[in-house]
Amino acid sequence: MPTEPGRSVAPEDQSPTDPNTRPHREAYWRTNLRYVGVLLSIWFVVSFGFGILLVEPLDRIRIPGTGFPLGFWFAQQGSIYVFVLLIFVYVVLMNRLDRKYDLDEEDDR
Repeated sequence: MPTEPGRSVAPEDQSPTDPNTRPHREAYWRTNLRYVGVLLSIWFVVSFGFGILLVEPLDRIRIPGTGFPLGFWFAQQGSIYVFVLLIFVYVVLMNRLDRKYDLDEEDDR
């Protein structure tokens, strides 16, 4: 879409196939997928690894003050806590990424 000289085009007005914006979007998306992959891997290791595969060795360790085996705790509660923590980590990472690519929502208010 043609513009007047000296007038910039807002990102939402640019064509999705514009070569000037495509590398920008691809880098943003690649970083987002990397974040999701790493965080889901951590959750998998905690929930499946600690809660199922390593439950017997972890059961030898008792949580102080409760007497609950650590493997049982990971299987019942720990993976849920880690998942909620990872959601907050994802929010922080994405807010930082949005600011880096000038996509933060605070400016839109």
